[in-house]
Amino acid sequence: MKVLKNTLTKLAIAGMEENDLKKLEEYLEGANLFLFTDLNPFKLALRLERGKVKTTAKSGDISAMDVVIPAGSTGQPPGPIINQLNAVGLPTRIESGSVYVSKDTLVVRKGEVIPERLAAILSKLGIKAVEAGLSLKVVLDEGLIITGDLLKIDVAETRRTVEQSRSDAFALSLSIAYPTPDNIKALLQTAHQKAFALSLNANVPTKETIGDLLRKAHIEMLSLNSTVEKATPKPQEQAA
Repeated sequence: MKVLKNTLTKLAIAGMEENDLKKLEEYLEGANLFLFTDLNPFKLALRLERGKVKTTAKSGDISAMDVVIPAGSTGQPPGPIINQLNAVGLPTRIESGSVYVSKDTLVVRKGEVIPERLAAILSKLGIKAVEAGLSLKVVLDEGLIITGDLLKIDVAETRRTVEQSRSDAFALSLSIAYPTPDNIKALLQTAHQKAFALSLNANVPTKETIGDLLRKAHIEMLSLNSTVEKATPKPQEQAA
């Protein structure tokens, strides 16, 4: 990890034959910390993201999340705190000698600037709305520029997408009977079931089907016998 002045860095890049480094020049604005690593850029981004900690907000900070003040006691006695809470849009009431927030209230959305009054209130209530840590502005990886927004991965959603894709591919391979090490057992089971059903419908006797064929023949015999009995006139009907 190196902290370098932008002007010196641009001069150094200008004096190098490595043209890929020139791609970084447009990002050399503001305060920058340079990380040199062999890690995959996406693994690095995840590691830095997991290393962030929540901290108390100061005036002008950017909220890291939607901040909702829950209904309930603030633990503060009645006094100036009531006006301070009302000033940031929090409905209040006094109960048992303590100031209460009347209902859950959204006071700032993710990505919005936290004003001074709200920062003071969040601090008093012990709510940490800001994340402290390193964020990737840009990565140069084997000549490829990747901006920080492209490195943000929703791990849970990515896992769900991969699992769904695997399930869809498995179903497709079964439907077109494409054998793979993962589906061969299911394909054989399906083939066996279809062959068994076909042999029953075609009355083809095998070791596996002979029992079912005999049961099928017995049931059909009973059904036929019942039909014949219903169609045959009884003796008294003949006499009449």
